[in-house]
Amino acid sequence: MDMADVLPFLAMAIVQFGYAGMNITSKLAMDSGMKPLVLVGYRQIFATIAMVPFAYFFEWKTRPKITMSLLLQIFICSLTGVTGNQVFYFIGLENSTPTIGCALTNILPAVTFILAVLFRQESVGIKKTSGQAKLLGTIVCVGGAMLLSFYHGHMINIGESSIHWNYADSTGNSSTDKKSNLVLGSLFIIASAVSWAIWFTVQAKVSLKFPAPYTCTLLMCFMGSIECGVIGIGANHKVSEWSLRSPGRLIAALYAGIVCSALAFSLTSWSIQRKGALYVSVFSPLLLVIVAVLSWALLHEKIYVGTAVGSILIVAGLYAVLWGKDKELKEEIEEIEETKVMKIGNKEWNNHDLELQLHAISNGNRNAAS
Repeated sequence: MDMADVLPFLAMAIVQFGYAGMNITSKLAMDSGMKPLVLVGYRQIFATIAMVPFAYFFEWKTRPKITMSLLLQIFICSLTGVTGNQVFYFIGLENSTPTIGCALTNILPAVTFILAVLFRQESVGIKKTSGQAKLLGTIVCVGGAMLLSFYHGHMINIGESSIHWNYADSTGNSSTDKKSNLVLGSLFIIASAVSWAIWFTVQAKVSLKFPAPYTCTLLMCFMGSIECGVIGIGANHKVSEWSLRSPGRLIAALYAGIVCSALAFSLTSWSIQRKGALYVSVFSPLLLVIVAVLSWALLHEKIYVGTAVGSILIVAGLYAVLWGKDKELKEEIEEIEETKVMKIGNKEWNNHDLELQLHAISNGNRNAAS
């Protein structure tokens, strides 16, 4: 394996470990009393500050003109991909567990596929193997999400972790005791995935008109910080609720903004340029494994049958959708190549026919002259 393969692999592994850390630190901060809307607001502020150097140094010379129409579309992206996605996710995380949050995040490709079909941006193609795989994967993914959300079953006895993190113990973490809120938390995380999927459909059009990802992200984070700030202040009036004097709260906010917005976006964009979007997508289940292990080891999270089986179904459905999408892209490339060959063949035949005609005309002219 050469460096061209190793570096993207390491980059995406770092991204997944980064997101795993965010789930743990954010959960601990909220268990210690930090409100999810406050955390989201600070995340956008720190993310905006962190994105400024990227947008300036990489795109200030090549950035296209920013129009009012473009700003409106970026505003819609900020409402869905930043505010809606993160507000729903962190409220869901507060009422569930990091493992459930990461598992339900993997339904994103299935939700995106459903929305793309509804908005006629993509066809099912049920007669093709790729279409059948995407449809079956979506059904399995959604079924796993429903099972994980509404059924818990017996606890899986995998033993107790010997690690005792004093800070985690001092926060009064009780994520495994909030059974009455797990359904509500799961529904909010599903709503987060829907918001993220809507962002994908809008962002696809924005990227075509404005090929400056760092500037676009900076604008979205800036707009999102205003939106999340207004929502957060409206829900949390007390100044003490916005205090970052607690080290846990400050670390959670800084970590989420810098590591999981600025750094993760940069590494993901770099990996997509070198290996493609599909390569990046297959790393999503790695986050679930990392978070499940860390939550068990550090937060003493209990794993239930419904959580385990639902997570397995979601991951299986995810890979089925990705496999179907990959096969569909290959089929489209083959069709394009065949069309090119046919066009080239027709052009060559036409040129040969024209040469024969010119040769015949030339011979006719010579015979007439003689």
